[in-house]
Amino acid sequence: MKKPFNKLYTLAGERLKNDPSIIPWDVYPRPHLRRKEWLNLNGFWGFETEAGYKGSIRVPFPAESLLSGFGGEIKYGEKLTYRRSFTVPNEWRGKRILLNVGAVSRECRIYVNGSMEGWGYSAYIPRFACDVTDCLREGENELRIECVNDLDPVYPYGKQRIDRGGMWYTPCSGIWQTVWLEPVPEEHIRELVVKQEGMEQVVYVTGPKEGVVYCEGRRFGFKKGVCRMSFSKPRLWSPEEPNLYEFTVKAGEDEAEGYFAFRTIETKTVDGAPRLCLNGKPYFFNGLLDQGYFSDGLWTPAEPEEYERDIMKMKSLGFNMLRKHIKIEPELFYYYCDKLGMAVFQDMVNNGKYRFLRDTLLPTIGVTKLSDKRLNKDAAARGNFAREMLSTARLLGSHPSIVYWTIFNEGWGQFCADEMYERLKKLDPTRPIDSASGWFHQKKTDVDSLHIYFKKLRLGKRRELPQVISEFGGYVWKDEAHSFNPNKTYGYKIFKTREEFVSGFKKLYLEELLPLVKQGLSAAVYTQVSDVEDETNGLMTYDRRVMKLSAEEAARISEALKKACE
Repeated sequence: MKKPFNKLYTLAGERLKNDPSIIPWDVYPRPHLRRKEWLNLNGFWGFETEAGYKGSIRVPFPAESLLSGFGGEIKYGEKLTYRRSFTVPNEWRGKRILLNVGAVSRECRIYVNGSMEGWGYSAYIPRFACDVTDCLREGENELRIECVNDLDPVYPYGKQRIDRGGMWYTPCSGIWQTVWLEPVPEEHIRELVVKQEGMEQVVYVTGPKEGVVYCEGRRFGFKKGVCRMSFSKPRLWSPEEPNLYEFTVKAGEDEAEGYFAFRTIETKTVDGAPRLCLNGKPYFFNGLLDQGYFSDGLWTPAEPEEYERDIMKMKSLGFNMLRKHIKIEPELFYYYCDKLGMAVFQDMVNNGKYRFLRDTLLPTIGVTKLSDKRLNKDAAARGNFAREMLSTARLLGSHPSIVYWTIFNEGWGQFCADEMYERLKKLDPTRPIDSASGWFHQKKTDVDSLHIYFKKLRLGKRRELPQVISEFGGYVWKDEAHSFNPNKTYGYKIFKTREEFVSGFKKLYLEELLPLVKQGLSAAVYTQVSDVEDETNGLMTYDRRVMKLSAEEAARISEALKKACE
């Protein structure tokens, strides 16, 4: 008889579960356009399903998660309705009131006092601010959000699947990022975008055309919404020295804060081999696959500081990069990467239908040459993917920690990769692009990207490009007391004891990976940061309570990799 799934809570999730008075995610959520005044609308909301449930749910956690407190059944394709009331603070009188709705999975409509004020169809891109001033009334106001997660593959869906299992995970429905209000003047800053152009920082201000930027004790005026700043001998950003420059924009009656960093990422030929170079020097990106799932909150950790803890634990093991795997995180994740020094290889989120024979079985045995021009042929799916790809790059492009984009992963939803490469490169020419991670490589890409499981590690055949092993490893040691599924174990090599796992991990790095680094390998991505549901191939358990590898055990690998890059 099968045992039920274990209900696993992180330490932060345990605190939240036991104290319903805590307002979750009580941190201003937008790091590149920060304001001092705001009202957090997270917490318990009224919740209804078409199946007849009427009760409450905790925002901003997906309905299927433990931390949502829902515990019922979601019928995919049916409407979910969230309700709560709010009162605008008296001191905000005379200002415009913006309602910001973080990401909602998937299609949603937003109503204030019965008036529809916003809508969207993306599960991953946050809804931008709605000016709700004209529909507000004295005293209490009603906010209603209606949403449907139909898991339609014509839209990006990532690793969600109704019949979860193996490398597929529990779907995430409803509100999963912060909802908040903020007051602004009539003319206000709508967006701040930061771009490095050469060794000059450029802040693009949407809204007011004129104003002042204060940074490092200096005053920079701007006109036509563009401010250019240069510094002699700027402090460069790297995982080892994550130097950030804070700035404040003042325009009319509005004021907002942001930050930027100086760093370059490019390809250079070093000792006869093309290498990814950070700040002009060859750099080995020692990375981990990061799915961004948590045992109690699924897409949303109990508190944003959980990102900080994950990053610092992985840095303690000698890793300097995370490959954010077919998921777009709340921007606070990238802020912590910027602040703490963790490079990010960012994936786009796939759509289209996955086919095991074509996308996994045949490539695993070596069948990887396939034209993608007739794959994922649905015109709507292609259009949705292209729009979301560009939206992702616009949303996250100001984060210096992101040093690399991945368009398609293992053929999932892949189509016309060369064309998608050109469109993304036009929007962001500053970062290398992996157009087809794993296999089904086409002509246009900035790296030669391989996934290697079950075989000895090797370099690729396109030696004119920087070499990247974008997935490998996946070794399993299962801590039964901290595992989600007691009935199944998923991974690529299974060890019975922790000692055997540690020994196998060291052997993989020292005997197989290290020689490739000496030959010019630019990056490698081990699978993975933590266990996720059936997968028990993480360096941490799913609840983040057990580290399977210690800093002391990883030290020899870190030192060897550093020497190989010198």
